Amino acid sequence: MEKKLAVLISTYLDHLNEVNSTKYELIKLATPNNTLIQFHQWANGKPVIAAYDVLKIGDERYYFLFIDWHRNDNYYLVIYAHDKSTTLAELNKIIEEDDVSFLSWKYNPLKRDGKNDIRKSYYKQTFGSTTMNIPLPNSTREIENFLDQVFKLCHNRVRADRIVDIYDFQ
Repeated sequence: MEKKLAVLISTYLDHLNEVNSTKYELIKLATPNNTLIQFHQWANGKPVIAAYDVLKIGDERYYFLFIDWHRNDNYYLVIYAHDKSTTLAELNKIIEEDDVSFLSWKYNPLKRDGKNDIRKSYYKQTFGSTTMNIPLPNSTREIENFLDQVFKLCHNRVRADRIVDIYDFQ
């Protein structure tokens, strides 16, 4: 995504705390010199617009980073698990449909256990498609819906990744 879009979405997130959301609590992380320090080896030192610790009240907590992930002036919304062990989603593809802009993400498991086809099949069967398109917010008023969709994406991703641990696929 373009830098200006990442800045806009992060501005909406900044305003979420000001409107007293009953669903989300955000803590903006320090980004000295527009970078993260001692966060994770994949993110440290890369250009960052903003980073947040995002809690969905009564639910999960994730880190949201608006980051130039590959240092090529192409910004991503990268979602980290709260223990910082891994990324749950790396979103940067913008698509347009019927004059609406979406942040598009595709489930593509890359585990090294030979069971990725099972995960992908489960994801498609359960959620209808391996692609999820999240409408981009146009105001602070729409940011909670955006967050709801990102949290749903993360839940679906984790559920599909773990399906091989729940059922015995031989």
